Amino acid sequence: MQVTTKAIVLSTLKFGDTSLIVKAFTFSDGLKSYLLKGVLASKKGKLKSAYFQPLTQLEIVANHKNKGTLETIREVRVSYPYQSLHFDISKNAMTMFLAEMLTNSIQEEESNEGLFYYVESALQWLDTNNQITNFHIYFLLDLTKYLGFYPDVTHISRAYFDLLEGEFIDIANLNPNISGENINYFKRFLGTNFDAIHNVKMKKVDRQQLLQTIVLYFELHLQGFRKPKSLAILNEVFS
Repeated sequence: MQVTTKAIVLSTLKFGDTSLIVKAFTFSDGLKSYLLKGVLASKKGKLKSAYFQPLTQLEIVANHKNKGTLETIREVRVSYPYQSLHFDISKNAMTMFLAEMLTNSIQEEESNEGLFYYVESALQWLDTNNQITNFHIYFLLDLTKYLGFYPDVTHISRAYFDLLEGEFIDIANLNPNISGENINYFKRFLGTNFDAIHNVKMKKVDRQQLLQTIVLYFELHLQGFRKPKSLAILNEVFS
């Protein structure tokens, strides 16, 4: 079946000498993997490897057989041309990290319009704003709304957050938890929005620690989740 849909590139893998396997999150069908034959060798073809950088927003015409095999792309164009995301060093490091997090988190092979709109609009915000130091933390926390494990804020005044149960508690237990200074930062991110994330002032050590804790939160709630290799690079850029 031929489908025209928006798609966000999550990852690419070189296949042979001239081809790519592209994993993308599509508006129409959720997670899809495509085989782009000869794309690295062709200079005149409609498909060019430059279109498939991490988190590029595309509109594609694709053949979807929906049989669990690699699909094919017939036509492609950039639906939202980034102005800074792939050129600014800090934003590029964040892009690589978030692409890996999304690749390891999105598993649905069916349409999820709310999740798609969220990722699409958040990346456009990142592209057009400069106060981005806390973007990845807020983005990941808000992302859990669409993945099904957003923190239960019913008792947000309590002193600890149980990462395994996803709720605030009065007394620390044996489960991994957030406490101390980071519980205050965590609560502030839960009560803000993208335009106010720069108001959460943090030391780099606290930011890195909270980010590692959020990655652990994903690991505890998503089966088969793998820690992103690009986390170390991100910490280096923002150190």
